[in-house]
Amino acid sequence: MSTPDYSIVVPVYDEGEAAPLLAREIAAAFGERSYELIFVNDASKDDTQDRLTALKGEIPQLRVLVHRKNSGQSRAIRSGILEARAPIIVTLDGDGQNDPADAPRLAERLKASPPQLALVGGERVKRQDSEAKRWASRWANRIRRRLLNDNCNDTGCGLKAFRREAFLRLPYFDHIHRYLPALMLREGYEVAFEPVNHRHRETGVSKYNNWGRLKASVSDLLGVMWLNTRARNPLGVDEV
Repeated sequence: MSTPDYSIVVPVYDEGEAAPLLAREIAAAFGERSYELIFVNDASKDDTQDRLTALKGEIPQLRVLVHRKNSGQSRAIRSGILEARAPIIVTLDGDGQNDPADAPRLAERLKASPPQLALVGGERVKRQDSEAKRWASRWANRIRRRLLNDNCNDTGCGLKAFRREAFLRLPYFDHIHRYLPALMLREGYEVAFEPVNHRHRETGVSKYNNWGRLKASVSDLLGVMWLNTRARNPLGVDEV
């Protein structure tokens, strides 16, 4: 079996209506490119699994992984990356708000770049969220950007392209997906960002609220700040 250029990883939890539509959109966006599509079902309680499994005949690139126990978005992403065969990973949120039409652009920019560029992240324009959610996100991003100096205006955007090898070098923790730019920089890589579209959620309900995000983000932010203080970068390794 040949190695694809891209592995698209999509974590889903109770997204029975959104997941099949999203899978078809991703397949259409990547077209004839060399890719595999990995949906990671994080122990959904609805019919997400059945709907995705039924699509495998229609989309031959589709792989479906299933968590035996619900473990969260970051763990689902990591499960997909560990099973992925391509050197470049593309992630999208499973609710359909990330526009798959933007994904190939980020992936191809990364593929054409030198290895030092490890991540191309999306920055959502004209966000289709509630005013409260946009306000909380703006403040959280400002605080995080100032404390971590990661140059990222929208770390919460699920649409990202990054090198699998670089990701596997990072220390894993829950919610790591929100800190990938800072952690890539900590390892000595470069990161870049592209504007991407953002869409209304058409089905299902959000799995997060502002209070839940705040509780998690405070401890996560302090943890990443600590990791940054403990980093030493050798600027490369030479064999003599």
